[in-house]
Amino acid sequence: MKTKLPMLRRTAKRERGVVLLFCLIVLVILLAGGVAVVRSMHTSLTSAGNLAFRRDLVNQGERAVSAVLAKFATGGTLATATADMPAENFKASRLDTNAQGMPTVLFDDTAFATVGKVANDIVDSTAQVSIRYVIDRLCAASGTATSTGCVQSSAAPSGGTAGPVPPPPPPTATVYRLSMRVSGPRDTQVFLQSTFTKPD
Repeated sequence: MKTKLPMLRRTAKRERGVVLLFCLIVLVILLAGGVAVVRSMHTSLTSAGNLAFRRDLVNQGERAVSAVLAKFATGGTLATATADMPAENFKASRLDTNAQGMPTVLFDDTAFATVGKVANDIVDSTAQVSIRYVIDRLCAASGTATSTGCVQSSAAPSGGTAGPVPPPPPPTATVYRLSMRVSGPRDTQVFLQSTFTKPD
């Protein structure tokens, strides 16, 4: 019996070494998995943050829409405009655009100076948001809008006819394009565009 004890001790020592090796391998695998999960969470949070910035900038762009529509209201500075007005960021003819349909003057400050004024930018320093906009009339040239030289829409006549007399033709309305570059924190930028009409 005395000879069996040393053999048991040697076997126990070998088992402890094998268990330690397996534990180290499992710990390395768990560490790699933990790092992968942390990196995945970081990427997801960054993506969610970028989407939130984008949504906020789209909402901020509504400020320019309200300001421009007020200029086209009765008595506004652009209510009867038929010529270029750089002081109001207004071009009476169609602006050159890139492949996405955005006016190229929004990408170049030097070119923008020929169409509008930087002083017209809507700036909110608290939200770190700056909105630059330009309005162009979708016409081939400045001057009075014509059906052949301008993009125009017409409203369908309402109601029926009261006899053999045909209804009068619907009024036409020239189409205007409002294009915006909204810049926000972390060098984020969103480009927005909207069209509206004004009866001739």
